[in-house]
Amino acid sequence: MATIELAGRKRVVIEGITPQVDGGRFAAKRTVGDLVLVEADIFTDGHDAIAASLLSHREGSGQWSETPMQFLDNDRWTGSFQVDELGRYGFKIQGWVDHFETWRRDLLKRIAAETDTDVDYMIGADFVAEAAERASASDARRLSQWAAILRGEADPKAFVGKIAGAKITVDELRLHATDTALHELVHRYPDKRFATESDRELAIVVDPVRARFSSWYELFPRSTAEEPGRHGTFADCEKRLPYIEELGFNVVYLPPIHPIGRSFRKGPNNNPLSAPGDQGSPWAIGAAEGGHKSILAQLGALEDFRSFVAAAKNLDLTVALDIAFQAAPDHPYVREHRSWFRARPDGTIQYAENPPKKYQDIYPFDFESSDWPAMWEELKSVFLYWIGEGITIFRVDNPHTKAFPFWEWAIGEIKREHPEVLFLAEAFTRPKVMYRLAKLGFSQSYTYFPWRIRKAETIEYLTELTQTPVREFFRPNQWTNTPDILIEFLQTGGPAAFAIRLLLAATLGANYGIYGPAFELMEHTPIKAGSEEYLDSEKYQIRHWDLDRPDSLRPLVARVNAIRNSNPALQNDWSLRFHAIPNDQLLCYTKESGDRSNLILTVVNLDPKNTQSGFVTLPLYDLLIPEDRPFEVEDLLTGARYTWNGPANYVELNPARASGHILKILRG
Repeated sequence: MATIELAGRKRVVIEGITPQVDGGRFAAKRTVGDLVLVEADIFTDGHDAIAASLLSHREGSGQWSETPMQFLDNDRWTGSFQVDELGRYGFKIQGWVDHFETWRRDLLKRIAAETDTDVDYMIGADFVAEAAERASASDARRLSQWAAILRGEADPKAFVGKIAGAKITVDELRLHATDTALHELVHRYPDKRFATESDRELAIVVDPVRARFSSWYELFPRSTAEEPGRHGTFADCEKRLPYIEELGFNVVYLPPIHPIGRSFRKGPNNNPLSAPGDQGSPWAIGAAEGGHKSILAQLGALEDFRSFVAAAKNLDLTVALDIAFQAAPDHPYVREHRSWFRARPDGTIQYAENPPKKYQDIYPFDFESSDWPAMWEELKSVFLYWIGEGITIFRVDNPHTKAFPFWEWAIGEIKREHPEVLFLAEAFTRPKVMYRLAKLGFSQSYTYFPWRIRKAETIEYLTELTQTPVREFFRPNQWTNTPDILIEFLQTGGPAAFAIRLLLAATLGANYGIYGPAFELMEHTPIKAGSEEYLDSEKYQIRHWDLDRPDSLRPLVARVNAIRNSNPALQNDWSLRFHAIPNDQLLCYTKESGDRSNLILTVVNLDPKNTQSGFVTLPLYDLLIPEDRPFEVEDLLTGARYTWNGPANYVELNPARASGHILKILRG
């Protein structure tokens, strides 16, 4: 009954809390150093004043921090807390009727109307005396003295608790009752007996900054040899690292580095028949010599891999490793754990299939296997093995074809012990499936960006990713191309098409990547008309690349990454805002840093063939740009400076010379 009685006296309502994902079922995402802004609708019946506080803690610390929340408008309140460590944080909200604040608010009105009475001050004295009972010793004495003053029992001039013989004047009483020092002191000890607490503790996962801002470069180790025809090694990859650093990337991503199956090995151009010497697909993982915890012998030994990872770290590059949970027919798992794979009526194992496509060189795991607990543990151990070798970023292949419960368990288990680890979901599938994977714990996600070519669809999609609740759990990673994706725009648009997609990916997204050297060398020939597969794809054969080709986009890629690395505005997604320009072939948008000191305006010509022009219209007031005088913009791609005046300014872009501007707005 006591519990029911207490609950019945909790009058404050708390609802509409943000951030939260699916009612608190999943954690929202932030990175180290972020300020987490929390909002909620908080209100009560009647006209009493209320107060609210935000409680937060790092899970496992045992210590909660409390900060007051501030009223915004329309019963909306806000508060914040900073996340300075990796891991999970929890937060909740408390709200309560603030009787002292209600009394003070009404007293000020009565004083203004000169209708205040002795009883009004006695009521306040009771609230102050109650606060004294909750206060520390020194503050308790001060509050008790103040209560005595409000009752007319103490001399405010002495303020040491002496009994005064004469009643204080009305002006003195009013002055002491409304003293801001009293106001602050009482609120230091709020009456929370009937405080309402939000229904559940909400979670925040705090990742490394690399989760928010990263520039990925994908390369195939077997194609890094300096001379044509030779299989590349980790030593060759190590020699390639200064080139990648020069380009300005901070993540170097390797496709699977494991032994490649021999049974049903694919030949060049995905030929189902291979010849002696054909390399096969790195995603057909496993052979007699080992599986997911082994290294392809042609690449070198484990010590060579360790040397490569260390060399990358010395250049401030993070190595990302591909994890593909599937097995070639001759993977040891197939022999040792046949129940982990689905058997067909004829006794053979079901290979991967996406009719009419067949992938006889790959067996998918059966997540309905009766031996699923052992399989889950083994797959988790693959991540742990490579974490032990210094890998903290994993690009996970086709996670949408594996069971959702597995990912929630595996990622949760791993990040509990290794909160520094990041997971990129390579899932080009239905939106709700992609979003579910992000909610389950994937740190970043591939997006539909490669196929968003037109202005309207680009604005609509990027607005969804950056300005709706999706952003609380889904971190987009925009890719210009991948070994599987050579979009028609790149096939037919010439060099300008590559420049356009680079500018868009690198400035629309704080996380982006390219598959190189195919991208900077503008590889654009498909295996056949209507296909997005490359002719002579590296997925099935060794390629040799001339990195010093004079037509390479290498200088542009390096310049764009240098701009990203030196401008905080381009290192976040949430500040993205699109701006009007009356030309469907020109896309215009701004980003700015959290402290608003760095403002970048990007204008891109979406037409790779023709000059396009128009007037950019900016909301000067919203962007803190002076409205009463000209302002300068600096093109960070060329160094050119322009003087702009007013909200509308002319731009013209000829793709033969430049497909875009990255303009730093100098606000004076």
